[in-house]
Amino acid sequence: MAWAGCAGELAGDRGLSADPVPARRADPEIDPRLLEMALSRVRRRLLPFLFILYVTAYMDRVNVGFASLTMNHDLGLSDQAFGIGAGLFFIGYFIFEIPSNLILARVGARAWIARIMITWGMAAIAMMFVRGEASFYAMRLLLGAAEAGFFPGVILYLGWWFPAREQARAIALFMTATAIAGVIVGPLSGALLSMHGMMGIKGWQWLFLMEGIPAIALGAAVIRILPDNPEQARWLRRDERRVLTAVLDSERQVRSAASRHSLPHGLRDARVWLLAAIYFGMVTGLYGVNLWLPQIIRHVAGAGDLAIGVIAAVPSLAAAVSMVWVGRMSDRSGERRHYLMISLAAGAAGLALSAITENPILELAAITVSLAGISSALGPFWAIPHGFLGGAAAAGGIALINSLGNLGGFAGPTVMGYLRGAAGGFGAGLGALAAGLVAAAALAMLTPARSVAPPVA
Repeated sequence: MAWAGCAGELAGDRGLSADPVPARRADPEIDPRLLEMALSRVRRRLLPFLFILYVTAYMDRVNVGFASLTMNHDLGLSDQAFGIGAGLFFIGYFIFEIPSNLILARVGARAWIARIMITWGMAAIAMMFVRGEASFYAMRLLLGAAEAGFFPGVILYLGWWFPAREQARAIALFMTATAIAGVIVGPLSGALLSMHGMMGIKGWQWLFLMEGIPAIALGAAVIRILPDNPEQARWLRRDERRVLTAVLDSERQVRSAASRHSLPHGLRDARVWLLAAIYFGMVTGLYGVNLWLPQIIRHVAGAGDLAIGVIAAVPSLAAAVSMVWVGRMSDRSGERRHYLMISLAAGAAGLALSAITENPILELAAITVSLAGISSALGPFWAIPHGFLGGAAAAGGIALINSLGNLGGFAGPTVMGYLRGAAGGFGAGLGALAAGLVAAAALAMLTPARSVAPPVA
């Protein structure tokens, strides 16, 4: 593939380092209290800011679902056309994902994440100018290309700061942004849609304009706030930087003893492709529901735009709570596989129930269970690659998992749109998404049970 060739030229077997902290011999003794002080400071400094960035990213991905409540009629978009256009975001994302992550590993997270955010903010605002099916497709594709590399870049970045025993919780805390974004974007989008006609601008155009601006502002803030690695963190004391770097270096040495770190090995590793297949099933279910959720709620409850936004916040709130709890439990035990399997099974069960029930309250409750289950799987899942990948293999492998898996973001909304048009309801589509989650849960049985790197005492 073309992007793989470019990636090989950029990185080379000599080892593009995905770990910007210079390797050094680990200290013979680690003070657990000092390490916890360092980690506590890192959590407070990095996670809230990264959380806000991801809230903004996720909002600009899924707000098209709320815009569709009025945009589809204005632009004459059919259910099938909307499903395809909503999913095309992930095609653009797929094409540029691996090159973007390799560039981030080369130039540092601060500069590259800032670039990503500013360009995706501009593309998100430009969505207000779509005029029909063709321009809708083009702008969703462009938005995906602009945002490509943000999520896997942050996952890679968190591996530079947190030891293995902390990663599932850190990733889960970061990824609760997807759930909290749902809590925020629903009522906000409903309110923006109510601005229809103000200054001659349609409500869905206000939505894209006002929800795209924060990405540009935050992109500029990244340059000042985000350090590339612990060595650059002036807010860590010198002894805290020393102990944190020593632990991270020690874990890199453990991984080095068990695996090779060149880019080709990361792209060929069978475990990477297994995780990509599992993630495809997860993302198919997640975005298949999320991008259609406003229309599902309208179909079930017959509510207005603002009420739909408020109701849509409930599944997201449940997902936020479950994500943090499951991530913490996974880190405490060091267990990844079982938490991943159980979470995916819960997601599948919720979607299956929502597909067959005709009770509106039970259907919304089942969708809530489903989104909580799928979201809870994300923390344990993204802690797995750091257990066996390092260096350029981590940069390329994590990007490959995310880019291939995110093709489910095209498959899910497209399948929902096609089956809704064919069957006249959402049941068939929800059933198909449930089947994908069952397959992902079965494949999860083949993943490593625990992190490779041992917990630090």
